[in-house]
Amino acid sequence: MIASILQFIIDAIDTLGYVGIFILMAIESSIIPLPSEVVMIPAGYLVYQGKMDMSLVILSGTLGSLAGALINYYIALKFGRLIVLKYGKYFLMKESTLLKTEGFFMRHGPISTFIGRLLPLIRHYISLPAGLAKMKLWKFCLYTLLGALVWVAVLSYFGYYLGNTLGDAQSLNEIAGAFMGSNKDATQLDIKSQAKNIMLIIVAVVIIIGIVYSIISKFKKNK
Repeated sequence: MIASILQFIIDAIDTLGYVGIFILMAIESSIIPLPSEVVMIPAGYLVYQGKMDMSLVILSGTLGSLAGALINYYIALKFGRLIVLKYGKYFLMKESTLLKTEGFFMRHGPISTFIGRLLPLIRHYISLPAGLAKMKLWKFCLYTLLGALVWVAVLSYFGYYLGNTLGDAQSLNEIAGAFMGSNKDATQLDIKSQAKNIMLIIVAVVIIIGIVYSIISKFKKNK
């Protein structure tokens, strides 16, 4: 099953090129659990091989992320409140929780959207509370684009870095397989370990951004 999914992703990038990246990242940016690592890192590797252009890879990946995020945003905007009020009790989601979420996004929506796009797992769902809170569309698009741009660029350049490190001997399946499935060879384990270190750095930067934002917000509030 995992091998079939990987092959589908690789074939989509190889056959459809930038359009394939756009579609896959739109899927990834929704609630469907498709790791962006298996899309953008192989794409960056193709840039190293001279088969794709880095600026177009990043552009297509970023716009795809926005497209998927907008789907979630509009679902939450149009149907979110109804779904939460009707079925939220089965998932420990009360109306009071919904109101708190909306209030939080009214105050801190932009920074939450930007940071959320940089965090694994959270990035898949951050569009939902933004839609529930009726965050202004232009703000949602702007901060989603900024966050997605950073995330996509980091993964793409990591793929390019792998090309410089590993050379042309590796296949796209080998690289993508480092992030899906359980049976991994030494090269895949090393790739995943390096990617994990990058993610830890991103999380650390996000924490610093959050702390600075909190300090500035409190200062403005007291002032």
